[in-house]
Amino acid sequence: MTRKQETISDVVIKFAGDSGDGMQLTGSQFTNNTALLGIDLATFPDFPAEIRAPQGTLPGVSGYQLHFSSKQVFTPGDSYDVLVAMNAAALKTNLRQLKKGGKIIVNTDGFDSKNLRLANYADGISPLDDGTLDNYEVIRMDVTRMTREALKDFTMGMKEKDRAKNMFVLGFLYWMYSRDMESTVKFLKEKFGKKDDILNSNILALQAGYNYGDTTETFTTTYKVEKAKMEPGSYRSIMGNQAVAYGLIAASQKSGLPLFLGSYPITPASDILHELSKHKNFGVRTFQAEDEIAAIASAIGASYGGALGVTTTSGPGLALKSEAMGLAVMLEIPLVICNVQRGGPSTGLPTKTEQSDLLQAYYGRNGECPMPVVAASTPSDCFDTVFEAARISLQHMTPVICLTDGYIANGAEPWKFPQSDDLPEIKVNFKKELDEGEEAFLPYKRDENHVRPWVVPGTPGLENRIGGLEKQDGTGNVSYDPDNHQHMVKIRQAKVDKIADFIPEQKLDSGPDKGKVLVIGWGSTYGAIKSAVEELQAQGHAVSHAHIRYLRPFPKNLGDIMKSFEKILIPEINNGQLVKIIRDIYLVDARGYNKIMGIPITKTELVEHIKKML
Repeated sequence: MTRKQETISDVVIKFAGDSGDGMQLTGSQFTNNTALLGIDLATFPDFPAEIRAPQGTLPGVSGYQLHFSSKQVFTPGDSYDVLVAMNAAALKTNLRQLKKGGKIIVNTDGFDSKNLRLANYADGISPLDDGTLDNYEVIRMDVTRMTREALKDFTMGMKEKDRAKNMFVLGFLYWMYSRDMESTVKFLKEKFGKKDDILNSNILALQAGYNYGDTTETFTTTYKVEKAKMEPGSYRSIMGNQAVAYGLIAASQKSGLPLFLGSYPITPASDILHELSKHKNFGVRTFQAEDEIAAIASAIGASYGGALGVTTTSGPGLALKSEAMGLAVMLEIPLVICNVQRGGPSTGLPTKTEQSDLLQAYYGRNGECPMPVVAASTPSDCFDTVFEAARISLQHMTPVICLTDGYIANGAEPWKFPQSDDLPEIKVNFKKELDEGEEAFLPYKRDENHVRPWVVPGTPGLENRIGGLEKQDGTGNVSYDPDNHQHMVKIRQAKVDKIADFIPEQKLDSGPDKGKVLVIGWGSTYGAIKSAVEELQAQGHAVSHAHIRYLRPFPKNLGDIMKSFEKILIPEINNGQLVKIIRDIYLVDARGYNKIMGIPITKTELVEHIKKML
């Protein structure tokens, strides 16, 4: 049989199935295989909120979206070219985002009467037969039956055999996109090397899926995506939470301080704790506390003792940590608080993404309690951003909030990782003795940047009091004097404001210095904004893009940049938070574009909105 291979530039695949179908593993393995080939990519895992939702139901659908291309990729894609639907619920949940004419790979066993009923289809109606899919290319595969047939000689039970269905599908996709299976075989050997039946059944199912594509006459075309043109260097695939962990380790090494993480598990931040716990060889200490308050209190204690103290959480946990964050502000000691945002309020949408906590980071504490805030924009940018958070915290004696979110925490992209020599040193000075002419130690005596000294407890002659009550300027003694309180409130704010002298000025990501519309973004809206603005620029529109990492204080030139544009647009995955702050501080008529659905803003919708503004 004659087959042809078609070279294409760009593919978006959505893997979708029941939460027990292994779609996250399938997607991540295809992602790793793609990265090894030097193809650019972006991913968007989509988890159900329940630990194990009822099988076959709409709330139980687990998905993994992958966009890979021979060109530079900035988003996981607005719509899919290929949808892998392991059951009826997966199809129903994802069909509306499949391009017309796109491919649907369906596991026909997942469309029996029970699965159709669980997915809320009417009795006797199946989308495979009622014309619903007439505008798509449907590839029907009884994955369950073929997996069982491939594993007929194994003595394991049927339930165990069915767990290899995802490997059958993965093998078929490796064939369809002209891939080698070796990376996944190696992964399986590392994961199941001591469990022969599980290892061999998964490898056999993977090979069976590949052979099904290779030997079945139905399929006449395979596809290939060429290697992307990227800056030369060593790359690896990185997820946002991994990058945060590595950035913290790098900051620890570059400051010469031991790293201590005090954390309480919470979706979607838990993987930072899991990753850091693997790196005791770098002097990392991780402590899984009994609750959020104990977690941040332990990190404050570590910072007081001279370590780089860190705590990680999501929005509900940040709320619980707020009093202790105020204590760290009052003590004026270093502390890095990583908030991986999710939908709220309360426990809200635990597995869905939202830029929900910027106002909480700015104002969500009692009293006047200023803290620097930085935000990462992509999975790999999490490394640089948390490294900066640690630098600011250590050099300015202040807690710092580093914002990421579920989208970039669980998403992946190629990362040209830095060499240690490429990273700047983080200079830390502990005060070890009285200065010449200094008669007594003044723990709140400040330098020209309003920064007080850092003293390791037990340093002879430098004993001092700490606590949450207001400090007397200089001595650090408890003070209820009204003039002193106002002075200390102002000086703590001035210290945070002064940090603007030690961060880079804001640069435009793309576009002219003056124009019709400036699109300002922060955090994970980066890819959608960049893609939309570049498309409009290619059409001749005077549109520019600025993406802000340093949210408090802002870069010193941000106001001047905004004055050069007729209109300001701020897209956010919230109900308008940065836009409120920008309007308040700069008195500009900035407008918001807000999406609060637990999913990212797409390039297409942003292009249409900016066109209306133009």
